[in-house]
Amino acid sequence: MDAGLLQAVALIVLGYLIGSLPMGVLVARLTGGRDPRTVGSGRTGGTNALRAMGARRAILVGILDIAKGALPILLAGWLGATDVVAALAGLAALLGAWRSIFLGFSGGRGVAAGCGGMLVVSPAIVVIVVPVFVGVIWWTRYVSLGSLLGIAVGALVSVAFVALGWLAAAWLIYTLFGAALVWYAHRDNIARLLAGTERRLDPRGGPSATPPSN
Repeated sequence: MDAGLLQAVALIVLGYLIGSLPMGVLVARLTGGRDPRTVGSGRTGGTNALRAMGARRAILVGILDIAKGALPILLAGWLGATDVVAALAGLAALLGAWRSIFLGFSGGRGVAAGCGGMLVVSPAIVVIVVPVFVGVIWWTRYVSLGSLLGIAVGALVSVAFVALGWLAAAWLIYTLFGAALVWYAHRDNIARLLAGTERRLDPRGGPSATPPSN
């Protein structure tokens, strides 16, 4: 096998394995916290970690999830891989975050990992997206809606950046397919949002597993 192709395959597989690391579960086990899979949606990401373990551990989970999204792209860059290979490695990390090989192909939704990847690809896009993400959550108390709209805005901005020559076109592999993957991972949230039964964050800052009454 060609050395370049072998490196590309290795980086993509490694990206998937890094993305598969279930940070919420690991933090729970290492700190004696409650497994996030036992509450809320049963997912392993930051929102369920907040429900299961409180704010401090949830922040740690979020930071680790961001790191696992960034690392495969950084590693590809350090090894001199092309943007296409780096984008595929980052996309593989998102797939792992959603369908972890270590959790029987369950996991989170890939939002924090996607944020980590975008911090490497284009910090400017993250700066644009974060106010949308935070603002929607603050206004509606729906984390899922903030995530979905933030991801969508990020994908649209990435297209604009490519058109303006501010971002290499190869990164659209990551931004567009990554956005599609995260939206697909949220399909149950989308159904609950449409039905009016999605979980909100408590206005006092705590988690709420109870659907709103309206």
